[in-house]
Amino acid sequence: MGCRIENHTHRNKYKRLPKLLVDTGSEYTWISEDILMKLDVKPEKKDILFLLANGQTVTRNVGFAVIHVGEHFTIDEVVFGRPGDLHLLGARTLEGLNLMVDSHRKRLVAAGPLPAA
Repeated sequence: MGCRIENHTHRNKYKRLPKLLVDTGSEYTWISEDILMKLDVKPEKKDILFLLANGQTVTRNVGFAVIHVGEHFTIDEVVFGRPGDLHLLGARTLEGLNLMVDSHRKRLVAAGPLPAA
């Protein structure tokens, strides 16, 4: 699954990522630090602790970006991934995009109407 990442204040700065792993077990979306820096995405939260699926604890920075998947888009916090970290589309971003995983067809589909307050 691919997506487009944009700087949230300079929307003409963007990068298309042809492949991203959808990980509903990851709360956050992870994008390589190199890509985010080239887009001038600034670290807003520094040295945040994350617990990885393998039990390892790592420290990463977090910033804001606009994430597009198909016709859907949202602004969300993104983790500045380091070498060896995967590009991940996390659960919070999926919720913001109003998308969910169709595990039978192995694709993202509309999650349906958003609830009112």
